[in-house]
Formats: sequence, structure tokens, C-alpha cells
Amino acid sequence: MPVRPIIGGIGSPEALQAALVGAQYLADEGLATAAYLALALGKPLLLEGAPGVGKTEAAKAIAAVLSRRVIRLQCYEGIDAAAALYEWNYPRQMLAIRQAEQDHVNIYADEYLLERPLLAALRDPNQNLLLIDEIDRSDQEFEAFLLEFLSDFAISIPEIGTIRASRHPIVVLTSNRTRDLHEALRRRCVYHWIDYPSPTLEAEIVMARASAVARTTADAVVAAVGRLRAEPLAKPPGVAETVEWAEAATLLHSQGGSWPEAFRRAIGVALKDQDDLTYMAPRLDTVIPGEAA
Repeated sequence: MPVRPIIGGIGSPEALQAALVGAQYLADEGLATAAYLALALGKPLLLEGAPGVGKTEAAKAIAAVLSRRVIRLQCYEGIDAAAALYEWNYPRQMLAIRQAEQDHVNIYADEYLLERPLLAALRDPNQNLLLIDEIDRSDQEFEAFLLEFLSDFAISIPEIGTIRASRHPIVVLTSNRTRDLHEALRRRCVYHWIDYPSPTLEAEIVMARASAVARTTADAVVAAVGRLRAEPLAKPPGVAETVEWAEAATLLHSQGGSWPEAFRRAIGVALKDQDDLTYMAPRLDTVIPGEAA
């Protein structure tokens, strides 16, 4: 069976993995394979994992590789269909009616329609990647609505009619797993769990994202972050915090002082919760790196 190329001429998980490196995202084999299959099969990609492991960044990197614009739907408690689909610009419609006087005016023309992320993705599926971020923060009613949307990739606007995507848009959903998603939603997606990267991979991520950081410093900060994640913290540092801590400590060290002091002073970019900082204050000496470079 011949290899089936996908958008951008990427014909294998290995090719996608290599392309993501160019977007400064280091994906492991599992993520690259799941993303490739989702793209090749025209299915949504569901990424689950703890906060800070790189789920949203993975979606942005895939969009960059495919030269797509990211349309982001940030989910939250109480989000409804209107916030995700469309709304009519009622003030502008009323103004148009007043200005038209006796003339007929079509107040349901496109110029009065406020596109929300789902409608925008349907209308231009060839140029966009739809990112449905933190779907687990929405309620089950919205999840059921989203399930219908992902099944048909079409919406009905009473005043206009049905709008259907000319092809399945590229969709990436993320979840921090604060609640279980419905099995029907999972079945419609290609699924991948993103864990914290291995120390070697995380050090490589630091080097890719922070060019001024020495490799020995990257290794030291990754080890320190690993020790922090082993503590019972409310908000353990994610990969982004690892990169930021390495950058901040390198900057402070360049201005004088020891490496341990630089890491201690920069702890606020690694831990961003007051209770966590208070809890770790007497334990920092067992966590922070020594002479890192």
C-alpha cells in the first residue's frame, strides 16, 4: 500500500516529528504518530496530560508546520454554543435599520455576523487549525454540543441556513483531565497522553528554546525541576517553567554571584503559587542546583 502524504507533503510520523523540530517542538515518537494519524485520517486529535506538559504548544507547532492559522476556543465553566459558534451584531443591525429608513436592508448579511471559533474553522478549513483548549473545563452540556459539531462539521443558522465545511478541518483538543470526558467524544478522536518529558528530552527542549543556556545548566535545572515535581505541590512546574528558570538563572548568574544564589533568586519563575513557595522555602537547598556550569 503506498504511503499516503498529508498536508504539507508529510508522509510519515517520522517526517512530522522532524518537521516539528523546525517549529522548536521536540515531540516523542508517540505524539508524532498520533498527530500524523489524526491528520492523515481526518480525525480530531485529543491531547491529555498535566498542565504545563506542552499540549497547547503541540497544537501551535503542528499549525506552524502546516502553515495554518490557529483559531483557539478557550473553554471555561459555563461556556455555551453562542460563545463558540456565532452571534448577531444586534447594535449594528439596529443602526442599519434606522439608517435605511424606507429602503430594504438585509440585517442577516455576513457583515452583521460575529464569527466565533467554530464557525470560522468551518468557513475556511484549508487555512486554519481549530484548537479547543481545556475542554475538561466546560460542562457536559457543552461537551455534548461539541460532540455533534465534531460528528458533522456543520452548523445551522436559522436566518442563513446550514454551513458545512468543504473538508474536515484540522482540530486539536486538549484536556488537563480535571474531569472525565464522555466516551463518545473520545471515540471520535485520535488520543495521546502527554507526560512530562524524560530528563534528556527536557534538557534538549531547554537548549532549543533558550539558546543562551549551557548544556550543563540545562541538565542541572531539569534535575531540580524533577525534584520539585516529586513534592506535593499545588502547581508543579511545567516544561515552560523549566525553560524560564534556566533562562532567568543564567541571566542572574551573568550579573555576578553563584549559581545556587541565581537559582534561588529566580525561583519565582519555577513556582508560581504562594503556598508552594512557602512549603519549599526550607527545602530549597536540597532542590536547587549547585555550580551548574
